[in-house]
Amino acid sequence: MKKFLSTLPRNLIACFTGRMIAWHGVAILLTVLLVTSGCDWLYFRSTRNPVLWAWMIPSAPIGGLVPITLPFVLLALGSFRKSAMVASAGWAVGQAEVIGGIIAAAYKSVTGRVRPSHGLGPDISHAFRFGFLRGGVFWGWPSSHTTIAFATAAAVFTLFPKQKWPGYLALAYALYIGIGVSTTIHWLSDFAAGAVIGTVVGRVVGKTFLGHGCQTETGLRLPK
Repeated sequence: MKKFLSTLPRNLIACFTGRMIAWHGVAILLTVLLVTSGCDWLYFRSTRNPVLWAWMIPSAPIGGLVPITLPFVLLALGSFRKSAMVASAGWAVGQAEVIGGIIAAAYKSVTGRVRPSHGLGPDISHAFRFGFLRGGVFWGWPSSHTTIAFATAAAVFTLFPKQKWPGYLALAYALYIGIGVSTTIHWLSDFAAGAVIGTVVGRVVGKTFLGHGCQTETGLRLPK
């Protein structure tokens, strides 16, 4: 808990310093390209499918539930196994999720992007309402679900460099969440930007926690 609180402000700032700030520029540039080229609207039109919707709509509730439960599961597993590494991963994942959520909400508060409608209707993929809180902080650009999911995946990849399966599992989860919300409640560019920004967050947080409690352990082992 102490490391979680003491490093949170520093890691939040670190997501906007050095090379990391350039990745925010990449997220913005990707969005501009996807919006102005018409790819956002084309993707939206191509994914209006009831079967696809049925498979992807669970991504929103899953993407809300997993970030709440995963840190506690890792903390409990770390306590059960007396593993400082797994417990540290729980704090790291929790911090990555918090920072990812803060950054996504901050961007949303000033971009005010209009979310997709349920039907086809007119092309509103270009609609942004720039200005403070003109579009709230719950909908819009970037996707919070995607940002938090990729922050989790990047943190797990960074924390377990010798065992790849936790990272691959986390990445598969992040892709499902990102693609899922991009076909239901978000635009493609919301997903793309969230993936980039979330990866930045996860890398920053993961590197901070990598050496904490990990000196004598080599990987994540499930309980027997």
